Amino acid sequence: MRLDRRTCLLLTHSATRFTIFEADVTASALRATRQLVTGLIGRELRREELPAGTFGDPGQQEVLLATTADRSVLGCMNDMAFRCEHAIADARDLAHTDLPELNRSLRRNINSARGYCPPSELAARRLAV
Repeated sequence: MRLDRRTCLLLTHSATRFTIFEADVTASALRATRQLVTGLIGRELRREELPAGTFGDPGQQEVLLATTADRSVLGCMNDMAFRCEHAIADARDLAHTDLPELNRSLRRNINSARGYCPPSELAARRLAV
């Protein structure tokens, strides 16, 4: 995404729709995809007070950044992108946006594609399995 002339990254876990928004992503950070993504996931899991292994061991899994053919995931991501744009506009711009709170709100958003269950709850359920 491009917001306020800055490159931003919106990541969504396809099974839970656990979403992460990151502003000011550089080309060099994107070249180190594994490091960037695992760092962001770890940071946001800590913020949600979920264990680092919620989505499995990042050291043992392949990290894939890809577009999706799943219309449900795409629809959720479009909704999340729209929500990000509005939150940033409400804050005046990206510099004045409370990004941790934005990320938290993305994971508490419910819609029918997830059976009306927030992503933070779906992520926590993975631990019980």
